[in-house]
Amino acid sequence: MFERFTEESRAVVLGAVERAAAAGAEKVDDGHLLLALLDQLDHGVGERAAFVLTALGAADRRASIEGALADARRRGGLSQAETEALAGLGIDLEEIVARVEEVHGAGVLAGAGAGGAGDAGRSARKGRRNRLGRLPFTRDAKEVLAKSLRIAVARRDRVIAGHHILLALTVRPGVVAEVLADHGVTYGELERVLFAGAT
Repeated sequence: MFERFTEESRAVVLGAVERAAAAGAEKVDDGHLLLALLDQLDHGVGERAAFVLTALGAADRRASIEGALADARRRGGLSQAETEALAGLGIDLEEIVARVEEVHGAGVLAGAGAGGAGDAGRSARKGRRNRLGRLPFTRDAKEVLAKSLRIAVARRDRVIAGHHILLALTVRPGVVAEVLADHGVTYGELERVLFAGAT
């Protein structure tokens, strides 16, 4: 499948690996793919993805998007909707996270604790590579890449570009789609801007 990726989308995938490695993550997830797409705004590549992110105002709210992803990681990957559902049951997730971090270190639920008794084990696992020397991808990230292929095929595009990855990120339920929607980037809005006037 990777041979169908444009230079732009390959840069996104490689950028996601770099983002995950820099964060000390054990695997590359869909959040890393989004962050890598946002990073492409700085490199002048990803013309269509950059265009639509800019047109929808997400480029200007990049820090907010990154902060929302970081907050979700801190909550152990739970979306804001899941957090609110737990609150409706009388469960204060923020209090639980604070107590866990008090014992095990800040960021422990995100897999990037700083300080605390559990750091030795995390350090040994930090940045674990597969047998080819690469960080593995989570199931979510693999599903996003597979969905980007299906979107490209459905649109009769011969290659997978950055905007296909962005479209796939908006349709897969979870934190990334929620964060994008909260910042005005939905599948419908992406289609409207990307394919306006297309027959």
